[in-house]
Amino acid sequence: MEKFGASQAHRRFEDIRFLTGAGQYVEDTAPDGALYGFVFRSPVAHARITALDVSAARDVDGVALVLTAQDLLEAGVKLDLQGVLVKNRDGSDGAAPTRPLLAHGKLRFVGEAVAMIFASSLQAARDAAELIELDYDELPAKLDLGADGEKIHDDLPDNRAFDWGMGDEAATDSAIAAAAHVVKAQVDDNRVIVNSLEPRGCWAEFDGQRLHLCVNGQGVWNQKRRLVEMLGLAEADVRVTNPDVGGGFGMKAMTYPEYYICAQAARMLGQPVRWMSDRTEAMLSDNGGRDLTSHAVLAFDADYKLTAYKVHSLCNMGAYNSQFGQAIQTQLFSRVLPGVYDLQTTYLRAEGFYTNTVQMDAYRGAGRPEAIYLLERMMDRAARVLGVDPLELRRRNFIPASAFPYAAATGETYDVGDFHTVLDKAVQAADLDGFAARRAASQAAGRLRGLGLCYYIESILGDPSEGAKVVFDDDGGARIFVGTQSNGQGHETVYATFLSDQTGIPVDKITVVQGDSDQIAQGGGTGGSRSVTVQANATLGAVTKMVEGFTAFLADMQDVSPDDIEFDHQTFRIQGSNLTPTMLEVAQMAREAGRADLLSFEVRETLPARSFPNGAHFAEVEVDPDTGRVTTDRYTVVDDFGNLINPMLAEGQVHCGIAQGLGQALCERVVYDEDGQLLTATFMDYAMPRAADLPMIGFSTHAVPSTANPMGMKGCGEAGTVGAMAAVANAVQDALWDQGVHQADMPFTPMRVWQMLQDAKG
Repeated sequence: MEKFGASQAHRRFEDIRFLTGAGQYVEDTAPDGALYGFVFRSPVAHARITALDVSAARDVDGVALVLTAQDLLEAGVKLDLQGVLVKNRDGSDGAAPTRPLLAHGKLRFVGEAVAMIFASSLQAARDAAELIELDYDELPAKLDLGADGEKIHDDLPDNRAFDWGMGDEAATDSAIAAAAHVVKAQVDDNRVIVNSLEPRGCWAEFDGQRLHLCVNGQGVWNQKRRLVEMLGLAEADVRVTNPDVGGGFGMKAMTYPEYYICAQAARMLGQPVRWMSDRTEAMLSDNGGRDLTSHAVLAFDADYKLTAYKVHSLCNMGAYNSQFGQAIQTQLFSRVLPGVYDLQTTYLRAEGFYTNTVQMDAYRGAGRPEAIYLLERMMDRAARVLGVDPLELRRRNFIPASAFPYAAATGETYDVGDFHTVLDKAVQAADLDGFAARRAASQAAGRLRGLGLCYYIESILGDPSEGAKVVFDDDGGARIFVGTQSNGQGHETVYATFLSDQTGIPVDKITVVQGDSDQIAQGGGTGGSRSVTVQANATLGAVTKMVEGFTAFLADMQDVSPDDIEFDHQTFRIQGSNLTPTMLEVAQMAREAGRADLLSFEVRETLPARSFPNGAHFAEVEVDPDTGRVTTDRYTVVDDFGNLINPMLAEGQVHCGIAQGLGQALCERVVYDEDGQLLTATFMDYAMPRAADLPMIGFSTHAVPSTANPMGMKGCGEAGTVGAMAAVANAVQDALWDQGVHQADMPFTPMRVWQMLQDAKG
């Protein structure tokens, strides 16, 4: 039997399926004969609808159904897709404007769904959309982050979604006023499009009693709960499944209008329907990420110790509240507001504003990359302004290892950490001693070289509870049912090898079952880097229950005390006997004895606290001053992820996260024109990072096991993105500082960098 062991690298089992074209995605699993859905979308950013006539579209050959907002209302569908609200500083709730499944009365962003057509072919649905008559009175587009301008929602005259705060503002202002040194800056965080490899899609079928929605999401239970609510169905009559999913990054965790419209269409037609977004449609309608401007103040005493930190962020919500949109730059941003620094006086104010753009929500890291980006840009700026080495400034302010568990100013309790050691290892791995020579070589070649550091920490989010169920099958294998959902992270490999290590069941005898609300009663889905820690914790609970049950069974069979039986994660050993049955062999004994109760074990476990992965990222860039082109020449990261199940998969997660952070830093940027038209709606206009844009990434870990779970793990899925943006941005700023460029904001495209250099010369 193959034994994997903790922290042993192993290739992913599911890759064989994916690389040979055997993956089963939404498009692969749609029922035969399913009608094709096509969404007719708003061509303008802001307008009042004066007429909507879909009669000609309904008469097109092959068209089975055309749905508008009025049709949904008449069918009894709840039209308003609401999101989570935060509390304002005055104690009131954040704004809750109606977010209709289909535009009703007004158009509020280019790409908003207005009607949906279902036909025998996609072409027929597209042809029918050409015949829809939409008349409207166009209104000025509201795009800025402020209270003035055209009202997007009639009941919100100032376009304000929320005005949220955390901390003691008076105490923070007092500390800033008394500080020996004060550093202020405005830092912009550009909007990005998620662009998962597989766009959003779904299919739905209805058998007259039960509705089945298949969607490429990040969990099924949130979708099921919303379906029950929006369509007025009984829970027992709704099944939601997730097939293989080609990337999520937070964007696919949310609810979207198309899913409910397809579900309702299947009910009305009694025929399955399918819908798949194309790339431009995705760029127009998927939740966006980031998009905020922050004004920050850092205060230091005479010895350069931090005494206060104040932040005021202006956040773009898009036209509506997405599911967690209000929480991202408020509650989630605040989780790591003070970062890794011993800083107890802080104040965060965040104002959210509606604009005539697509809605905003979680994107890999969900608030924590934004918070760390701001803080680490501010620390880097402070080091330059104060004339202190950037590494020394951080070391002076690190929370010391002796201070853990550490109660942060924002209510989080960091359980463990050793930031000094991790940074020291990163300095060595990045060969900082050789940087001066590399910079000199760049200068000799007419290029500018910069070094950037980001020391990040992030807070693992999501439901701390998760379930696991292990079933022993007649064929001699076992299935484990999990409440998370893989979007490409390798869950099938991780969960199977972890269960194999804990039980001795050969990994090729283990099947991982996920993404089916009929087979898994409850689950938290995937998001916030929660999956492996919560699922492994639940698996340990199931294994404990299995060992207890099988031990009692064997004790009864052998007429010995349960205390005389031990399990060594591979076999049971019975004192005074040469019997050493494996878990699968005991399960077979139980089957033969008619003990069906010993063939299925289910538990739900809750983690006592969150874990806090952290680490140091070093980036080195070269800038060509003649063209503005930025090349990331070297990249080194040392992470503290606690104990690892599979370092190879952890490294893959870091590589991907760095690519996404580097992409935002160097090339990705959403641009709307003054009328609210999206100018970056194709890959011809929206620059994604390519292989040539990425350096070889040096990766290593220094484990400080977490005390927040029995495995000592810390999540790793979002860490690469949390650290990458500031590391690259600080490196670019370092390269440009001596050229007189003292304010450098992402993305560092050649044109923008060249213009910065020209402005500095002028």
